[in-house]
Formats: sequence, structure tokens, C-alpha cells
Amino acid sequence: MKVKFTLLLFLLFNIVGYSQIAGESVYQFLNVSTSARQIALGGEILNLENDINQPIWNPSVINNDLDRKLSVNYSSYISGINIGSISYAREINRRFGTLHGSIKYLDYGNLIGADENGNETGSFSAKDIAVSMGYSYNLPNSNFYFGSNIKFISSSISNFSSTGIAADIALLYKNLYKPYSFTLVIRNIGTQLSTFNGSREKLPLKVALGGSYKLEYVPLKWYATLDNLQKWNISESNPSNNTTDLEGNITEDNTGFIGNTLRHFVIGAELFPESLINVRLGYNFKRAAELKLQNARTFSGISFGFGVKMNRFKFNYAHSKFHTASNISTFSLEIDLDNNRY
Repeated sequence: MKVKFTLLLFLLFNIVGYSQIAGESVYQFLNVSTSARQIALGGEILNLENDINQPIWNPSVINNDLDRKLSVNYSSYISGINIGSISYAREINRRFGTLHGSIKYLDYGNLIGADENGNETGSFSAKDIAVSMGYSYNLPNSNFYFGSNIKFISSSISNFSSTGIAADIALLYKNLYKPYSFTLVIRNIGTQLSTFNGSREKLPLKVALGGSYKLEYVPLKWYATLDNLQKWNISESNPSNNTTDLEGNITEDNTGFIGNTLRHFVIGAELFPESLINVRLGYNFKRAAELKLQNARTFSGISFGFGVKMNRFKFNYAHSKFHTASNISTFSLEIDLDNNRY
């Protein structure tokens, strides 16, 4: 027991600083999901308890059932950006539990450089990568699970580079005899170890509350997330909602209380969640509100996908709508490397 608590304390407190919640932040790729299953359900779902990719987002779901499972994820993101991740878990022993490791990357491709006068200076590249390790522990005599990730981050833009360290902490309530679960996650608590140009930037702190509920007589499981709880007003003005009167005066889009509240919600549903074939649908209210266009159906905020399991392999696919000009497909392949289960 002492070893378990020592590991959790190491993952939680080996952080140099604590990020703030306001203003611009660095390492934004940490808040971009790479899991096809999660993206199909809205992109911010926290309660996927049997998914090898979920501990990247919520370390409290790490359990022994993930032992020797491997996942590779890839997405051709917006404007030719490539993003992906690799996840693997290994049970040390039944007493100690399971460790989860992952590598997440984002490649911006080749970019065209220019000086202050607009003269091209050649091309350059930009990349982000994060390596994480996570562990979860069932609090004694309870249905609560506490988990934490520690992440080492590296980012480069042309000749400039930065490194950082961060942690996620999470608390999960799960009762094997109940159809629901709840979790609280605080992500990206940390600081830069080295900066791009000597100016220290904040990390993209996120606080989220998630829940799931499985219907008793219908093979359907619901998911919901209250996202960005670290900051109440998260609305951004959508220029498409601006109005112009006959005199040419422009009235900018103004988000009210209800509109801002809804932007904290992400919902998803999974049909046949425990079958060999799953169908998924999600809706992200914030994305839908900020990327919609007047007099045009963009379907922004909607995502859907499916999963197919064949023996030790499981293939997941997700299609997400950001805008009429950009649709994103994400692919995930999960492999169970434990021969004893087959």
C-alpha cells in the first residue's frame, strides 16, 4: 500500500508550478483528443472505463483489464496537420496494479516562413510531443478510484523549442452493480521547464466533470461532460451572427447566460456498447455555436463513428464536423496482446 501511495504522490506532486486559468496558453495539443471512440462521442467524454486510450484523458479509469492492450491512433487534422498517439498498459502484479503509458504527437507539417516585410525566407517545421505515465488506485473500502498522469512535453517551432512538465489528477466513482459512474478530472497542472524566447507561458488547464448511464432494457449508454469548469465565460463571438441594419451599423454577436452555459456541455451515446459492433453519436455545444454559419447548415459540433471487434483486434472510426470546409476522420486500432484471453 505504501508503494502505491508513493507512486501516486510522485505523479501528483513532482510538478514545478501550477498553471493559471486565464489568458493564452502553450501546448494546446494536450487538449485535442486522438481516440476515435472518444471523438465520435463528442471529443470530451471522460467515462470510457474499458478503453486503453481513455487514461490519456482520465487516469482514474486505469485498471487491470487494460493489461497488455495496445492502441495506435491517427487523424489527418485541419489544414494537413497530423495528430496521433500510442497507448499501452501493463499490469505489474495483482497487488500493485497497472501502469499506463502513452506517446502523443502533433505534426504541423512544412510551413512557409516570412520576414516582417512579407518576404519569404523558406520553409520550417513545427512539432509537439508528450510522453505520459499514469496510475490509478482504488481507495480502500470504497467505490472511488484516484488516478494521476505525469507528462513530459516537448515543442519545437523552427529553431525555437520549449519543454514542460504537467500532471492530470482524477477521481472516479464506479460501482460494479450500478449502471452509472461519475468522474472529476483536472488536467495539465504544470509549467514550462524551458521557454521558446524567455517568456514563460501558461499551460492549458482544464477542469471537467463527467458521467455515464447505461439503460437497463435498451443496449444504449449515455455520456455527458461538463467541460471547462475552471472558467465560466468561455464563449467566443461568432462573426457569422453579427447583424447589420439599413444604416450599416453592425451589432456584434452577444452570448447570453443560457448560451454560455450550454457551451460547457458535451453529450454522446453509444449503441450496443458491449457488443462486437458499436455505433456512436456525439454533440459538442461549444463547437456547434462558434462554427455555425447563418443561412447554411454546417452540422458543426456533430460527430459519429463505429467500432468493430474481431478476436484480439478492434477497429474504431470517427467522423467529426468542424465546418463546411473541414471534416476530420480519425482511425484507431486496438490490439490485445494477452494470449491467455483467447
